[in-house]
Amino acid sequence: MHSRKRRVLFLCTGNSCRSQMAEGWAKHLGGLHIEARSAGIEAHGKNPRAIEVMREAGVDIAAQESKVLPPEWLSWADIVITVCGHADEHCPAVPPGKRKQHWPLSDPAKARGSDVEVLQTFRTTREEIRQRVQTLVNEIKTVITSEQ
Repeated sequence: MHSRKRRVLFLCTGNSCRSQMAEGWAKHLGGLHIEARSAGIEAHGKNPRAIEVMREAGVDIAAQESKVLPPEWLSWADIVITVCGHADEHCPAVPPGKRKQHWPLSDPAKARGSDVEVLQTFRTTREEIRQRVQTLVNEIKTVITSEQ
């Protein structure tokens, strides 16, 4: 029996940094097991530093779009992951039977300092997201394997 990919929606306030990086990592690390999307409560456009630090790690998110959450995506998703407190507090109700998680990630776009310091903050956030996504991928692989 073949199990279908799990649909994961990453939700943030502006869909410009954290949710974009999470979508990119999910596609990169979990492409065989995860179908990933990201959206925001609002759309702020993509942050060029997020694109830059993901490219450094070998993941190209430049073609992803910053978008406002379409209501039907909550029904589409098996798992909804909020990646900031504002999105967690303002996320529309997740339909019954759907799993919701919150990853309290700090916003690298609010980092201050030199360009080097700000980029390091983005890299730190990128790596935290990579680790969280890898853990999620491993959990999903285990579930899919147990279904077969």
